[in-house]
Amino acid sequence: MAILHTLYQELVSFLGIGNLLELYRTGNYSSLLTLKGILSVISPVIPFLLLIEVTRALIYKRFKIEDYKIPFLIFVLNRFISRFISIAAIAFCIGLFEKIAPFQTSFTWYWFIYGYIVWEFAHFIYHYLGHKVRIFWCLHSTHHAPVAMNLSVTYAHFFLEAPYADVIRTSICILAGVNPPMLFLIMFIDGTWGAFIHVGENILPDGRMGFLHRLILTPSYHRVHHAKNVEYMDTNFCNLLNIWDKVFGTFQPEKKEVKIVYGITREMNPDNLWDVYFGELYCLWKDIRKAPGIVNKLLYIVMPPGWSHTGDHKTAKAVKKAYDMEITVTQG
Repeated sequence: MAILHTLYQELVSFLGIGNLLELYRTGNYSSLLTLKGILSVISPVIPFLLLIEVTRALIYKRFKIEDYKIPFLIFVLNRFISRFISIAAIAFCIGLFEKIAPFQTSFTWYWFIYGYIVWEFAHFIYHYLGHKVRIFWCLHSTHHAPVAMNLSVTYAHFFLEAPYADVIRTSICILAGVNPPMLFLIMFIDGTWGAFIHVGENILPDGRMGFLHRLILTPSYHRVHHAKNVEYMDTNFCNLLNIWDKVFGTFQPEKKEVKIVYGITREMNPDNLWDVYFGELYCLWKDIRKAPGIVNKLLYIVMPPGWSHTGDHKTAKAVKKAYDMEITVTQG
């Protein structure tokens, strides 16, 4: 019975329906007029969309177990080893930096706009570092390893990525004076949208979403981000507001003539949990071990993925430059 109870609790947690069940049990529906009540209704949206996505794929005989297997195994693995790390990291950063912030904002609509712009900047910084610093890429690559896009991909993360991401994002926001309760609201909105933009072509064939494509970061933009096509490498780091991608020159719309190929450029087995989860760390260890001198060993940790002490770089920047030169020669 204990096992069944644990499984039940895990299912309720995954579906995000705990607060709804409590609301039904107590009959206190007036709580739906509060922020907590509204969030309790929104929380199950992504898990249920995932179930719809899987069901639709089954009905139309497009379901492939390999598209969902690894993200699901990663989700189960992370439930055991990283359940409370992110919460602790956020609380630590708030306690450390709130008292030294130059000013404090309040929970109002205009400061909410300010807070979201700051949060998006902080998210850009974390995400950019995840692609440009080798050790951070080792954590982030797990999320990019799936070779198909669907809502289960949102659960595919190395267990240390969320804590490091939350330390960066929370620290920047608190130092910028973002009100902590408002920060939690922004995190919830951002997390919900950040999950939705992984929706697959099975549910949303055209991820541009009409006029929204000109206003916010839609699934189409995020599909570009997950592509390993040379034209799409290291672009669209934002999550909802793509203003910072435009500011820093990493904005890239989807090209109709370029079919997106998902995954990472390293030769790997996307159906192998250990390769997806630890493969980049193992490759980094091999590079460090063979590198001459302590400086080169340290550089492998902090330089972009693809950097080599021999000068034969395969970074995204080097690969894109070579590709552009090849196109220029071909067209010339």
